[in-house]
Amino acid sequence: MAKIFPLSEGVFTVGRDKEFVPFNMQSDELNDRPTGSLLVEVQPFLVVTDKDLVVFDMGLGFTGSDGELMIHTNIRDHGYQPADVTKVLMSHLHKDHSGGVVYKDSSGIIKTTFPNADYYIYRPEADYALQTGYPSYHPAELEPLLSSTQVKWLDGEDGLIDGYIGYTHSGGHCPQHIVYLLDDGVDKIFFGGDEAPQLKQLKMKYIAKYDYDGKRSMQLREQYAQQGKKGGWQFLFYHDVKTPVANL
Repeated sequence: MAKIFPLSEGVFTVGRDKEFVPFNMQSDELNDRPTGSLLVEVQPFLVVTDKDLVVFDMGLGFTGSDGELMIHTNIRDHGYQPADVTKVLMSHLHKDHSGGVVYKDSSGIIKTTFPNADYYIYRPEADYALQTGYPSYHPAELEPLLSSTQVKWLDGEDGLIDGYIGYTHSGGHCPQHIVYLLDDGVDKIFFGGDEAPQLKQLKMKYIAKYDYDGKRSMQLREQYAQQGKKGGWQFLFYHDVKTPVANL
């Protein structure tokens, strides 16, 4: 049976400038932020199976007051070590999902965040990220990983990783976005990245302005909800402030 651990980096507002500004739920007011700001969690996930320690997306790469990467601290808090992680599955490479793929150590040396993990990246998304650049993508921070031997390139519209993790090119939130369904024979765990970022978005029908193809994303959310209900999926919600994991 798989174990799921949210790895929250905190709550933020994000506006048209694509900057993520920390938000204190107890003292801050959303109305004080620029018009149109969205309130979001930034929340990678650790999923522990009999076979792997899997991380879904990598957060902003923030460090805590002790100078340690928050994603490292969060994993240790759950009883594991960063070196234990065997797979990193990236839905896409926007800054808030990929900022933590590499980091600088105390000597200023750039290292991959999980030294023993394979990083699974959809090849067309990497090409698109390097071509498109700022503000959504930060090529200078991605290039050390993309040139690493730890990258396992995903090619084709869909495929299977190690016989139990399926991926599918979805292309709603950004042109080369992909989604994952992990099926270990007991649990089915779905990670939809920014096409299923919050529980409420699977219950409401609307077109979001921040999606590359808003109509397609809306249709995909409806499709994921229907499939998830029928298949008994557990959904991982990367940007949900209140509900990180849920069944529909």
